[in-house]
Amino acid sequence: MLMLSKTDLDPPSFILNGVPGLEDIHVWISLPFCSMYAVAVVGNCGLLYLVCYEDALHKPMYYFLAMLSLTDLVMCSSTIPKALCIFWFHLKEISFVECLVQMFFIHTFTGTESGVLMLMALDRYVAICYPLCYSTILINPVIAKAGLSTFLRGVLLITPFTFLTKRLPYCRGNVIPHTYCDHMSVAKLSCGNIKVNAICGLMVALLIGGFDILCITISYTMILRAVVSLSSAEARQKAFSTCTAHICAIVFSYSPAFFSFFSHRFGSHTIPPSCHIIMANIYLLLPPTMNPVVYGVKTKQIRDCVIRILSSPKDTKSHSI
Repeated sequence: MLMLSKTDLDPPSFILNGVPGLEDIHVWISLPFCSMYAVAVVGNCGLLYLVCYEDALHKPMYYFLAMLSLTDLVMCSSTIPKALCIFWFHLKEISFVECLVQMFFIHTFTGTESGVLMLMALDRYVAICYPLCYSTILINPVIAKAGLSTFLRGVLLITPFTFLTKRLPYCRGNVIPHTYCDHMSVAKLSCGNIKVNAICGLMVALLIGGFDILCITISYTMILRAVVSLSSAEARQKAFSTCTAHICAIVFSYSPAFFSFFSHRFGSHTIPPSCHIIMANIYLLLPPTMNPVVYGVKTKQIRDCVIRILSSPKDTKSHSI
């Protein structure tokens, strides 16, 4: 009998099939994806530039916003360029190692984004409930350690099931009905036991998402109590207005995530696979696209910095005349 080694069962590459059932309109699907990605790159790079070079934005809230922008850039850039290559040029092949690397980056930075949103909720809690201690509690070393811890949490939790996926034998073909290498989409091509992968993936989702949502909920419960206790309606409105952009960011991040999570488990037979794939991409693309737009519109300090930068060349020209 011919014995196959583990190496023999590792495919040299996978084929990412894009959006199954909608291959004929891949070019049309690519248009909103490309537009949203362009907005995400320009918007988040712009926010990073403002936070780095504008002294008025050298505050804890904006440092956390810079972390969110950097995370969003890596998250969407891990998937959308490859998806556009599939849609435009039919470049569907991805090596086994590249697939694992992409999977690691996607899951690590989605977990990091959830953690940064949690840190931003804690930031708003300290700013509203303990305003006099805000600048002494959230000093730069504390912010840096919090951001690094959030990133390392994602790395440490995602690394095990990346190796679990690598050790699996693959003998059910190499075609992935997706635009990127999702953990379970890759694992389902294995002819080995993937129960450990499924359990590990669910535990990581609960450890990261569950913990972060709990912290966000507790933070906003305390914020709501503090805001309601304020005597002045104007003070209540001003205090709560500082949270509106962050609340929008939470909605944009968690809404598609919840839809993907529950539809895979309870609507797999009623929702077409193409809808699952599109929503999985929106889950990675919507927050990076909308976060800089929302913060740019809702945050006065950012608007003022943008207006000053845009108007300064005109001012310089008028002075020279």
